[in-house]
Amino acid sequence: MEKSINAKELIAKRYGKEGSKEREEFREGAFSYYFGEIIKNRRKELHMTQENLAEKVGKKRPYISRIENGEDIQLSNFALLANALGLSIKLTAE
Repeated sequence: MEKSINAKELIAKRYGKEGSKEREEFREGAFSYYFGEIIKNRRKELHMTQENLAEKVGKKRPYISRIENGEDIQLSNFALLANALGLSIKLTAE
């Protein structure tokens, strides 16, 4: 019978301990992927093509594709896309 492993252990095993360079690179990539998925899912909910969204925000379609595929995005561009898709960004103190 295999030993079960929790998510924190799995991430540490694959990407290193918290604070390590490998772990930070993984975390940054995960956030970029997550934000790309939000943009893509909302765009599809609105029945927009990548081209439609690109035109709406003054960008080119390949840029939208790269964002949706997890390329890092500047906060200003994320806000621009969120606004065009009727999304809001909420910042809270922890």
